[in-house]
This record gives sequence, C-alpha cells and structure tokens, in this order.
Amino acid sequence: MKKPAAKKASASRPKADDRRPPPPPRGSAGRIDPALIEQIGDIANRLGLSEIEVQHDDLRIRVARQTFQAPTATAMMAAPMAVSAPAAVIAPPPVAAAPSGDHPGAVKSPMVGTAYRRPSPNDKPFIEVGSVVKAGEKILLVEAMKTFNEITAPRAGTVTSIMVEDGTPVEYGQALVIIE
Repeated sequence: MKKPAAKKASASRPKADDRRPPPPPRGSAGRIDPALIEQIGDIANRLGLSEIEVQHDDLRIRVARQTFQAPTATAMMAAPMAVSAPAAVIAPPPVAAAPSGDHPGAVKSPMVGTAYRRPSPNDKPFIEVGSVVKAGEKILLVEAMKTFNEITAPRAGTVTSIMVEDGTPVEYGQALVIIE
C-alpha cells in the first residue's frame, strides 16, 4: 500500500518544463540589482537605443536616456548662408535715392527679424509709396521667433519711401519706412 503514496509524491513534483525561477519576495522592489540595470543600459547603448524595457513576471525595468546632439560647426555655418542667399537675389528698393535711417520721418525696426509688407503672400501690401497713413495704422509685420509683430505708423503722413522688400531680414534700429 505504500506504492500509491510514492506515486502521489512524484505527481506533486514539477516537471522540468514547468520550472521557473521563483517570483521575487514581496517588498523586494526596492532591492533591484544595479548590475542588471547597467547590463540593460549597455545593451541599449550598444544597439543605439534611447529606451529599453524588460519585464519578467512582476518585475519591470525601463531604462531611458535623453540623447543630445550638439550642433556641429558645419550646421552652424549653413544657417547664415541660407539666410543671406535670398538677400542677394532681392532687387533694390523701388526708390532710387533712398533716404538714410537718420531721417526724422524714419520708422525703425524695434527688433531683429524678417520684415513682411503684406499679411500673407496672396494679399496686397499694407502700404505703397504715396500711401496716406494714420497714426497707429499697421504698415508692416516683423517676424521674430515665429511671432508676427505689427509695426504701426507713429504719426499720420504720406509714405515717401519703403526701404525693405517683402521677406527680407532686418536689424534692430534699421529704417523700414519713411513717413513725411
């Protein structure tokens, strides 16, 4: 009669296929092996991954890193060339002898940016030479850091000269328009 007890004991033993490592004991989440995290980080680095996640039963480890790519000297030099190329193609202002920026009626740029004479490429310009403007009327836009800033006429008068073309870069204090 002892044979059935022996069969019962062998039936309770797990098969080789069913063996798994025991789950980590409760409360062991704070005791993660730092060497394991380093190994996972090395794998991510070797494969060029910015993030890797490993999960085993209730244990889940996620290693992420921020990748920062410093601009190279070549990229830094390419930007000014792209900005200066359109300036060389643009025709001079329509007035042959443009007054200097020291003119008392000069409206100067309050910032560095790109000047636009029209609200959108398909619209007509805000002003033309000979336009009569009122104080506070919008005469140009200057885009700086993806923000369009309205340039308004500081006083009423007639536009005698427009010193910038649509889409040209402007500097701080540069004369944009002459209003007399």
